[in-house]
Amino acid sequence: MPPMMAVIVVFSLLLPAIFILFFIQTHKARAPLPPGPPPLPLIGNLQHLDKSAPHRCLWRLSKLYGPLMSLRLGSVPTVVVSSAKIAKQILKTHDLSFASRPPYTGQRKLSYNGLDLGFAPYGPCWRELKKLCIVHLFSAQRVQSFRPVREHEVAQMIRNLSQPHDGASVNLTEAVMSFNNSLICRIALGKKYGREYEEVVDRRSRLQVMLNEAQALLAEFYFSDYFPLLGWLDRLRGTLSRLDKSFHELDAFYERVIRDHIDSAKSGKTNDKEVDIIDIFLRLRDNRSLSFDLTLDHIKAVLMNIFIAGTDPTSATTVWAMNALLKNPNVRRKVQCEVRNMFGHKDFINEDDVERLPYLKAVVKETLRLFPPSPLLLPRETMERCIIEGYEIQPKTIVHVNAWAIARDPECWEKPEEFWPERFLGNSMELKGDEFEVIPFGSGRRMCPAKHMGIVNVELSLANLLYSFDWEVGEGVNKEEMLDTEVKPGVTMHKKNDLYLVAKKWNM
Repeated sequence: MPPMMAVIVVFSLLLPAIFILFFIQTHKARAPLPPGPPPLPLIGNLQHLDKSAPHRCLWRLSKLYGPLMSLRLGSVPTVVVSSAKIAKQILKTHDLSFASRPPYTGQRKLSYNGLDLGFAPYGPCWRELKKLCIVHLFSAQRVQSFRPVREHEVAQMIRNLSQPHDGASVNLTEAVMSFNNSLICRIALGKKYGREYEEVVDRRSRLQVMLNEAQALLAEFYFSDYFPLLGWLDRLRGTLSRLDKSFHELDAFYERVIRDHIDSAKSGKTNDKEVDIIDIFLRLRDNRSLSFDLTLDHIKAVLMNIFIAGTDPTSATTVWAMNALLKNPNVRRKVQCEVRNMFGHKDFINEDDVERLPYLKAVVKETLRLFPPSPLLLPRETMERCIIEGYEIQPKTIVHVNAWAIARDPECWEKPEEFWPERFLGNSMELKGDEFEVIPFGSGRRMCPAKHMGIVNVELSLANLLYSFDWEVGEGVNKEEMLDTEVKPGVTMHKKNDLYLVAKKWNM
């Protein structure tokens, strides 16, 4: 027998044994997947999710299967984290392994295919953009530079609420949303686009409608995300048409305001004392020292982040704080006494005054604990195989960190379901992402970079709402129903029922 033929014969005889040994070794080396409910054929565990409040149904499942739980949503492997200990491993110890974002259809479209801060995949371009934004947009110095704008807009909200209403209720939810919308417009765009440009946004209005639609589409279910072969159903259902329309409307708005800024810069009308976020971006775009090509699409994508993350979370948090205070009158009286006893001679509480109100700050922290703006944070996607608590997390696994459930863990918190701001008095918790028992803004590389700006907005507006008015539920309003904690579907956890309240001006 020729030597080559002998080698082939021997190899053929040994091949099955080699394959069996390889399989055994691989099987032995592989750690088990985290426990979880058994998936159904095709749909996996999608039947377990409640679209309006997925954080709650996942929390209930974690009670059965543990704080590290695996699901299969359609064809997508998914892991849910529901404890501070495991969240620390995901967001700190192995942060780099979990630093990317899944390419979900709605997020990819509205972020200009991942050119933003929030939804972009992890990589060198994202790292450079984040560094640029932290230094030039969200630094403490830059946040402080917008103080006059914040104080002016809060004062305007208080003046609007002070108008005679003949004892009728006002929609505080709408008033807070309108304030935050105006504030972000002035910070990001330099003016309140809308009344000057009615074809862009009508009064209150069209801009907010556009942002509400974008928020809904970010949280929409797309077949292509979970069943790639059925992606055509998204077009059939009309969701892709809605997404395209929303994208083009927002793109036209961004394009208009950017072109206005470019024209103003060319004509020399830009005032260094009134620089807004678009001005900063355009100057950086002209800076040839950047390590990447900053395009207009990058600017538009970050504007999307600023408008949605700048208006929705701060508005929702302020409304949740007022809701909790109305349900807990003793806490409301205590925080109002703090503000009024300290500054009863003033017409307006400014940002320096807020720094002298520890109980008000504790109220804001307690609100963020019980009602985190994004209860599941933003989903992450693993970039490499990782072992957590002896379980294997495979690449391309979607990871949800249930910040809402973690903040209600009785192992971490005394009286976890109670609104009790005193828990934050006399301790060092600052919600910076280092204390994993409460992570409303996330932690690690993908932590929200504008958290300081958001907290300042909430503290300032809440201080003046409580200082200026005594709030009551109007006659004929079902108080129990209005003050419940049901939520709307969406990336941000908005209260389902608006707050209709009587605002009685406080006489000093």
